[in-house]
Amino acid sequence: MEKIIACIDGSVLANDVCNAGVWVAQKLNKPLMFLHTIEKQQQHGADDLTGAIGLGARSALLAEMASLDEQRGKVALQLGKGMLEHVVQLAHDQGCEPVEQKQRHGDFVEALIELEKQARLIVVGRSGEGHQQNFKALGSHIEHLIRQVHTPVLIASKDFTAPTNFMLAYDGRATADKAVERIISGGLLRGMTCHLVTIKNNESDIEQKFEQTAQRLRKQGFDVKAEFIEGEIFASLAEYQAANKIELMVMGAFGHSKIRQLFLGSNTLRMIESSQVPLVVLR
Repeated sequence: MEKIIACIDGSVLANDVCNAGVWVAQKLNKPLMFLHTIEKQQQHGADDLTGAIGLGARSALLAEMASLDEQRGKVALQLGKGMLEHVVQLAHDQGCEPVEQKQRHGDFVEALIELEKQARLIVVGRSGEGHQQNFKALGSHIEHLIRQVHTPVLIASKDFTAPTNFMLAYDGRATADKAVERIISGGLLRGMTCHLVTIKNNESDIEQKFEQTAQRLRKQGFDVKAEFIEGEIFASLAEYQAANKIELMVMGAFGHSKIRQLFLGSNTLRMIESSQVPLVVLR
């Protein structure tokens, strides 16, 4: 069965990732899995000096370092189990069933790639354990993750609450139409107001396609607010988002047109970093 995989670490956004995962699981009627990955941290210091001391002292030092690594591993394992138990209880308190927990050693993205066949949607926090109170910072794995997986990714923000509206930037190309198809068929965004926004470009029939797409969404039961605007892409979308109190951004990850380039590489990071609302990234 497809699962909602919510990725938990020691960051202050762990509860927000939990709440986002519960919202998605309940909206889609899918089981929820919490994943905690223990990644090996590079240790620097004494190991860099081993070549400068005697063989006996070096052997003793290496043995001590191995013992410390083992202790760190045990502590990390216990901390991870405690975090998983905490979020599982939070999910149960919100009436979410069933809930599964899984702990893995190794690379975070590799663990998700391995589990992706089980995933309907992946939930991560916008800032990771290393950023703590810096809510504008991105977790170091996010860009790598959305380039590697083919499952939709929800990037949860601070103080996550269930959104009531979402914004989709539409450019009239085939990939944009595929995103609309996924919105219609996916179920997650049902019952929410759709802000369909496009920016004037060189496409000769963009206005016609835009209106047809708005009508199609309306026929599927969406309350659509369609806006055709002009201006610099990033600034115009950010301004619209703020002015209309958009609670969730929906974006495609890759493409070639001007709007789709917004979601590629540094432009992707620029949009995510500037937005303090959750984002769904579609592949």
